[in-house]
Amino acid sequence: MNYPEFTASFEEAGARPMQWAHTTGQTCGEALVTLLEGYGVQYVFGIPGVHTVELYRGLAASSIRHVTPRHEQGAGFMADGYARVTGKPGVCFIITGPGMTNIATAMAQAYADSIPMLVISSVNARRELGNGDGRLHELPSQRDVFTGLTAFSHTLLDAAELPQVLARAFAVFGGARPRPVHIEIPLDVIVAPARGMNLMPVVLPARPAGCPAALAAAADLLATARRPLILAGGGALHAAAELQELAERLQAPVALTINAKGLLPPEHPLLLGSTQSLPPTRALAREADVVLAVGTELGETDYDVVFDGGFSIEGRLIRIDIDAQQLMRNFSPDVAIPADSRQALGSLSTRLHERIMSARQREWGAQRVALARQAVEAGYDAPTRSQKRLVDTITAALPHVIIAGDSTSPVYAGNFVHDAPQPRSWFNSSTGYGTLGYGLPAAIGAKLAAPDRPVVCLIGDGGLQFTLPELASAVEARVPVVVLLWNNFSYGEIRRYMTARDIVPVGVDIHTPDFLALARGFGCVAARVDTPDALAAELQQAVSRDIPTVVEVNEADWFARVPA
Repeated sequence: MNYPEFTASFEEAGARPMQWAHTTGQTCGEALVTLLEGYGVQYVFGIPGVHTVELYRGLAASSIRHVTPRHEQGAGFMADGYARVTGKPGVCFIITGPGMTNIATAMAQAYADSIPMLVISSVNARRELGNGDGRLHELPSQRDVFTGLTAFSHTLLDAAELPQVLARAFAVFGGARPRPVHIEIPLDVIVAPARGMNLMPVVLPARPAGCPAALAAAADLLATARRPLILAGGGALHAAAELQELAERLQAPVALTINAKGLLPPEHPLLLGSTQSLPPTRALAREADVVLAVGTELGETDYDVVFDGGFSIEGRLIRIDIDAQQLMRNFSPDVAIPADSRQALGSLSTRLHERIMSARQREWGAQRVALARQAVEAGYDAPTRSQKRLVDTITAALPHVIIAGDSTSPVYAGNFVHDAPQPRSWFNSSTGYGTLGYGLPAAIGAKLAAPDRPVVCLIGDGGLQFTLPELASAVEARVPVVVLLWNNFSYGEIRRYMTARDIVPVGVDIHTPDFLALARGFGCVAARVDTPDALAAELQQAVSRDIPTVVEVNEADWFARVPA
């Protein structure tokens, strides 16, 4: 995935006069805050601890706002939600040891979904590293634990290295496949003098535009295709205009991954939706003679959520991705283009501008999409259609809404049935790593990123119990998210999965608290609804408040009152 929004903010910061660390007492921790300001960081998520207080010495006087979660996992998910909406990295200050192991799940989710996240932690003093002395928060090697969850994990052994290491991190976010970066600073380095340190951001590397010969080969394949197909993923989020132009030029059906929803408008005649795991769309993919896959892993959670290995590409395959290694995973390409998706799609469209599409190609696109969509919709079962009413009610009541979802039944349904009106408006944790508890803190981060847009957290009763205390964080930070709780009093999806495999359900019928009483206890407004009209009315009231609102929907009541 690529994030030009981050580069734009950096360029604005780079216009400032050169700034140097003062020689009169400024520490490495204070210099860090100044550098983060220069890179355009607006928020830091974290829980102060005895090992990180020196990171906070310069924070109060800066322009950066600190948001305190109730658990470091919540900090990571807030940073993730902020990054998905803005395209800029979410930043966390995390305590040594347990703070880092607490945030590990959030880092793994961000790693799986290519989300930019900067995690800055403390670590024991340099002379104590790896000694096994049993010191507070000590791990044998904290950096080694997180190397596999990051683009890189670095121990800052000298304060003078700080500008260069931060530059490496922001180069990953702006010019490569964005993933979490971890920088740990020993306790004695945090307080070390920052004498003569350059506190301005550096010039970031340009994104690759793509090899001209490979682009020409791809254009030749697409120009002669009779049945072209485009598969677009989150790596194309910033390339909506270029994607739509090329699709219309080719009259190519477009299937979007879950993280790419919104790249084409919902009513666009070439939009297949996100149904690559369903038979009608898979049949269309097999018919395609040339497939262009851009910014997508072609991975299981977007193309094979039924886990049957049934998605296949039988035509020629062109792949575009910022990550050269990803081009070789899952499906081998006939043409591989390591490049920024916006530049590569724009180049392809320009190269195809003078070429005349065949009559067969013009007839293929919209007609074949309409047939596929009709077949997909005819196959939806009653619960899916009823949950579609839930999602449709949200989007009708709250135009321009951002929906941050958890791993819960209406989100699974929405991944198939919902077409977002614009990019960065629908995302959830059911893709990639697939964690529970993501939705609430991610929605908080999303609302901070887009304060003028309504933000709804769509979450189940099981997932909400993972991060329920973050309601207090939202109240404290005055972040008026709407938490739409789908309550089936169990881990319902896992119960159904066990039953389908003829396993007696064990461990899935969980005790469910009185969520409305808990929500009010945290300082939120709380209500229960069971019809689309009641839900719409409650949502419209909720977005006028300056505190969070929890709206509970009982699954059984909704299904009884909202027939498919």
